[in-house]
Amino acid sequence: MANNASDDEDETHSAWNDDQRKQQSRVKRRKTNAGRPIATGHRSTRATASLSGILDAFQRGFQLGSTSDEETRDNECFDTVVESLLPEYLQTRHDTWAQRCDIHESGEAIRPLSRYETTAILDYANKKNKATGAPSVAESIILRKIELQRQRGRANAQSPLRALKPPSLTSLQVPQPSAAPSEVLDHLRTIQSTRYEHSFASRLYGLKSRRAPGLIAVDWETRTPWMNLLDDIHEHHSLAHAEREQPGRMRVPITYASLQPRYLSQVHDLLIRVFWDGINISDSLKYSPERCTVIATYGHLVVGVALLSSPQETYITYLAVRAGWDNSQIATTMLYHLISLNPHRDITLHVSANNPAMLLYNRFGFKAEEFIVGFYEDYLSSQSRASMNAFRLRLRR
Repeated sequence: MANNASDDEDETHSAWNDDQRKQQSRVKRRKTNAGRPIATGHRSTRATASLSGILDAFQRGFQLGSTSDEETRDNECFDTVVESLLPEYLQTRHDTWAQRCDIHESGEAIRPLSRYETTAILDYANKKNKATGAPSVAESIILRKIELQRQRGRANAQSPLRALKPPSLTSLQVPQPSAAPSEVLDHLRTIQSTRYEHSFASRLYGLKSRRAPGLIAVDWETRTPWMNLLDDIHEHHSLAHAEREQPGRMRVPITYASLQPRYLSQVHDLLIRVFWDGINISDSLKYSPERCTVIATYGHLVVGVALLSSPQETYITYLAVRAGWDNSQIATTMLYHLISLNPHRDITLHVSANNPAMLLYNRFGFKAEEFIVGFYEDYLSSQSRASMNAFRLRLRR
């Protein structure tokens, strides 16, 4: 009896150990499978892909776990089943993103933020606002839109006014504008519009004129002989062709600004006409042109120029006005601004003895300090009416 009881206890203990080993092996296998990375770079959500294949894989894994054949469970584990489904899942995810993409104005494909990206942005913004204070108006608007988008995603609501979704990313195309009929273009060209500075919108939003680079002053009042001639030509043309619709002439002021590279060719042409050949003032752009140069322009036409050698020497090298624009205070205005831009410094110059500009310089306080015989012999031709002799003038400050 004792021997029989001992045999029964050994058989019971042996069977219990077998069941315990099987259970521990199943637990270890489940832990091992759970610890393996299964496509961690592609997060599957209900909003991004169809999960029917993944759910079938889970069901298959549960069925394998309930069988007693260990070799079958080892060869057909969950990872093995999912690995064959990953390409189909990734393609489904790609197609879903393609359907949700829109076309940007630049022609690029853009997609909405995922729920993970939306949550990460909101968490970062909240931490930043706690550290730095209240966000700006623009940041508040952006964060509010992101929050509304996340709420729509939770409620499975589609955002209104969305563009049509293309079937795939490869088929995204920028729509080409169709050519408008010639009749439509003719009607658009005949539309008369009010200039913004004279419109009601400018009175609501304000009118800010674009400041030209190096702008010094703008003169709307001066009328030169050339401007009067242009008005006479325009009026004569209107009277000669009264049956035609005459375009309105835009009023343009005389603008005073510092020397710019785009004016160099016109300045050289003006100085050569007034003085002599071979003049080149390109170096004036290197020596503080905002203090040493004043250019008078009418629209895009250079009508006057006044130049200093440098802020340290303050020697007036050239002062000239285009023919037809003289006797209109342009030279006086340029000289005034040139002196104003260099206060507390003496200004010197040389002028021909019979040059009428002597009267202009005397009005500004220039005094003759030296008479130089033959100063302009190397510059003026023998047929020139200007005197070869020169006065050296100084404006003491």
